Amino acid sequence: MSHPSDRRIAMWSGPRNLSTAMMYAFAARGDCAVWDEPFYAAYLKATGIDHPMRDEIIAAHESDPDRVAAACKGPIPEGKALFYQKHMTMHMIPAFDRRWMRSCRNVFLIRHPARVVASYAKKREGATAADIGFVHQAQLFDEVAGWSGTAPLVIDSDAIRADPEGMLRKLCAALGLTFTRQMLHWPAGGNPADGVWAPHWYGAVHRSTGFDGTEGPLPALGGTYADLAAEALPHYERLACFAI
Repeated sequence: MSHPSDRRIAMWSGPRNLSTAMMYAFAARGDCAVWDEPFYAAYLKATGIDHPMRDEIIAAHESDPDRVAAACKGPIPEGKALFYQKHMTMHMIPAFDRRWMRSCRNVFLIRHPARVVASYAKKREGATAADIGFVHQAQLFDEVAGWSGTAPLVIDSDAIRADPEGMLRKLCAALGLTFTRQMLHWPAGGNPADGVWAPHWYGAVHRSTGFDGTEGPLPALGGTYADLAAEALPHYERLACFAI
């Protein structure tokens, strides 16, 4: 690896996007430190938004965005060679300085909005476009493309589930990393890097020891949930054109 940014991977997704499983996959390499949603507490504190376990999250995690940003671009924890950061797109609000992103390889993890909305609704009712992150994801994609001069990497969670080894090999190759089969499996029960919010959101992945298989047909949505998925779809489809 020729540049320090190649050692820091900022993976950008909305919620319910296979993002935790991907964090576990990189943690399983053995040479990679991971950080679970670095800006979550700062986002909650700055916006005042009500999320499950809000007070616990702010109490347990760093809520100063400048300190979080400094750590994202700072020394890699635990003396590891790589640093994988699992970021939620909606956490990077306009008030937060984004210059730290230039110290990372920014990758965009996408999932069809119908699947995201159906999954999110099981954990938190009344989702809005701001909650599921597709608009924010497209904006960040454009921003990174603007200052880097090239489209950043995009990977689709459906493709990962259909062929975990093949897609992780592709991703590692695009990042200049050596693929290891250790990325395909992890211990059940979670990871020490999990945020304090894990008990509310991570039940399924805590029961897993690897990537689930291909998903079935798109879920049928009605009412406001169908409208929400339809609103997000153009943003998903635009990024999907760049998927590896």
